[in-house]
Amino acid sequence: MTTATEARNNIIARQQQTLGHSNEELTSLVEKDRVHRDVYLDPEIFDLEMERIWGQAWVFVGHDSQVKKPGDFITTTIGKEPVVMVRDKKGEVNVVYNRCGHKGAKVVGKPCGNAQMFRCPYHGWTFQLDGTLNATPHKCGYEDTAFDPADPQFSMQKVARVENYRGFVFANLSEQGDDFETFMGAALETIDNMADRSPQGEVEVVGACLPYFHDCNWKMFFENLNDAQHPMVCHGSVGVATKKTVRELPEGTPVPKEVEIISPFGSSYELFDDMGVTVMENGHSFMGGKHSIHSSYSEIPGYMEAMIESHGQEKTERVLGSNRHNTAIYPSFTIKDAVQIIRVVRPVSVDKTLIQTWHFRLKGAPEQMLHRTITYSRLINSPASMVGPDDWDCYARMQESLRSNSAEWVDMRRYIGREESADGLTRAKGTSDLSMRNQYKAWTNYMTQTSEQEA
Repeated sequence: MTTATEARNNIIARQQQTLGHSNEELTSLVEKDRVHRDVYLDPEIFDLEMERIWGQAWVFVGHDSQVKKPGDFITTTIGKEPVVMVRDKKGEVNVVYNRCGHKGAKVVGKPCGNAQMFRCPYHGWTFQLDGTLNATPHKCGYEDTAFDPADPQFSMQKVARVENYRGFVFANLSEQGDDFETFMGAALETIDNMADRSPQGEVEVVGACLPYFHDCNWKMFFENLNDAQHPMVCHGSVGVATKKTVRELPEGTPVPKEVEIISPFGSSYELFDDMGVTVMENGHSFMGGKHSIHSSYSEIPGYMEAMIESHGQEKTERVLGSNRHNTAIYPSFTIKDAVQIIRVVRPVSVDKTLIQTWHFRLKGAPEQMLHRTITYSRLINSPASMVGPDDWDCYARMQESLRSNSAEWVDMRRYIGREESADGLTRAKGTSDLSMRNQYKAWTNYMTQTSEQEA
């Protein structure tokens, strides 16, 4: 009887033999201050990443507020693996492979919904909400065939590991490797901060995601999350436009909330250097801490009072005094605690990536907090926004021109050797390439690890 994890290990072992990329070759693609263009262009390397990174890391799946009632489900992917996140009749949140144990058809086709059980559209096999095989039509055909309905291979198998942390659901397709809290490290503090910004200590997803297809390798988006060299160039026109808007406002007119949100994207190198960048093990990073581009937002009436009433003065000041910018949790998502937004990375192919933006309500907070969250996203993350398309254009330009034979390497040496380490964290000036170098340290570790079968 072969489990899903054993099957994955078999695949990894075969790929070691057939794809032609030895560990030595993979290691040679990453140097201390640069990476080879093949990490963005080679389809075989992309396939290896799906197995060795996305198949071994803790990957964000969804938030449990998306499956509030028994039978509620969402469908998504972990790397290339289609999965279903569903709340069963006991109230537990499960993550199961979206594959029928009979002929392998995708069982659930809708992006979300509610079901009493799952039914394969091909031959009608049905499955309980935890993935267990329920029934096979015309079962007399299986008499005397040694068919065992209790055999897990015939179920919609559960992924190896699932962790629900304050509503944020992560899954790991492998039984091997770090436990969830070890993997996350200090990145968990950002999730805590986002939840604690609610007077009730809880957040919930609001509405559908904002999808944005990017014509680039998934790592380009992830590198950009804490790349503070680009805003004053890539988003320079935004800064010019917002400053002009403020100058032309009639005297005494309040600064629009939209200007508060957009104007920091045209800030100086000095502002971003002062924010600083911090990296952790496993490729995670964040900018800011004590202050960030979100620090100067105006207060929303009633919010501070609600926080103090629920949490007390000391905790409120501690929670709202933390201002991280883009906590990047490698490899699958980034979280903005100060504006209650996450962006989820869904790799499609070596040069195509889906980015999904989700918006959260702070339970017990004034509704204007949610309005600001959605306004931020429409201004920054939307395909029709004033910021997001700038990044998309640069990614597409890189994906195209990296094929040029004029050079083979991508440079990442800015502020190298000028980092400071303490308490398990490493920090540098905000415009350092430290976060990118840290990601490729994790990339190398994942891509060259030995599978359980080979050990």
